[in-house]
Amino acid sequence: MSEPSRSASGSAGPATDGDADSAPLVVRTVRIEDAGPLLSLLPDIPDTTAWVRRGEGLVGWGVAAECRTSGPERFTDAKQWWAEHVRTAVVRDEVDQPGTGVVCFGSFGFADEPGDSVLVVPEVVVGRRGDTTWLTTIGVGSIPSSAPLVTAEGPAAPRGVRFADGAMSGTDWVGVVAEAVRRIGDGELEKVVLARDMVATADQDIDVRWPLHRLAASYPMCWTFHVDRLFGATPEMLVRRERGLVTSRVLAGTIRRTGDDARDLALAATLARSSKDLEEHEYAVRSVADALAPHCSSMNVPESPFVLHLPNVMHLATDVAGVVHDAADPAGTSLDLATALHPSAAVGGTPTDLATALITEIEGMDRGRYAGPVGWMDATGDGEWGLALRSAEIDGRSVRLFAGCGIVAESDPESELAEAQAKFVPVRDSLAGMS
Repeated sequence: MSEPSRSASGSAGPATDGDADSAPLVVRTVRIEDAGPLLSLLPDIPDTTAWVRRGEGLVGWGVAAECRTSGPERFTDAKQWWAEHVRTAVVRDEVDQPGTGVVCFGSFGFADEPGDSVLVVPEVVVGRRGDTTWLTTIGVGSIPSSAPLVTAEGPAAPRGVRFADGAMSGTDWVGVVAEAVRRIGDGELEKVVLARDMVATADQDIDVRWPLHRLAASYPMCWTFHVDRLFGATPEMLVRRERGLVTSRVLAGTIRRTGDDARDLALAATLARSSKDLEEHEYAVRSVADALAPHCSSMNVPESPFVLHLPNVMHLATDVAGVVHDAADPAGTSLDLATALHPSAAVGGTPTDLATALITEIEGMDRGRYAGPVGWMDATGDGEWGLALRSAEIDGRSVRLFAGCGIVAESDPESELAEAQAKFVPVRDSLAGMS
């Protein structure tokens, strides 16, 4: 069940007790002039949140309310906690856009155990969509006074960053992949996604705003995020719900870029014809379509993927779309859809239960919130939830980076190690500072 929630003043109580009735969230959203780059508004404090792509999105800071939950019921606990706060909130929304009014940011554990997860309602949220910029202030019982928005002083570059293997060496991980290929060849399952970690250590505490700025600049096509020390730039939208329309971007099948445009175009064509990668991609698309179908009255699933070009790799990608049965259904929120989708074949495997059991057996590490849903949701249930990929968890001067690969019968263990190394690149490069 949920651990205590926390108000901005630091008081605590059960996550679904009467606090929301006695001290409701009081929320006001107003339109403001363009305040500059969203990430540049984040102050140098621990409690910041971000979800930004191509200069649009949401950033927040402070804590008006928080829910920490774990275990198999983590999604249910979080949804109940959020529904109670939405029910009692006093809201004045002068903008009326997805992401205005009361909004929460969340990050969920990949596995049921321990499954540590969090939903947080910031005290201040700044959002931008197109030409519209807004400011939301949130308090417990009353709206707190807030200082004028200003561009924060830039973060300091990390110093003396050193990298080391995490739970296992590359050689050991190759052996784990080989074991997975053997199990697949024996017919135990069709696909499993295996991850490994890397640890970066700096001379001093790392300001998370430094890698956030660098990720957003280098990977504008991705969703740059930060929730409760987990940050990254994910290329994969698990699910977006906006006024009844549902979309999901599925990525599976990867090839590393060389930096030579002509060579990369040839590699993209090779990826698009690769039977191994097409098989892996088909499993992922099928798992998403099957999970969304019960919630949608109509769906569009393209027959063939396209190649998504990122600075470091290229992926096979498919955008699945649908229309929810009833946009007003409280059981059909974006978080409900994310719950139904997790874990998809893109981060777990196929069949899901056998793949996740094999991950627990041979992967050799706790993923934490890596590859779990991360994103935001508003009071209407609209929101965006990505998969926490190309991500890392920051703890003072230490950062734990993650990367994973989809393993099928034709996978080559050494090639999968090279792919994992390529997937470390975004966060690894974002930590580059002063030696």
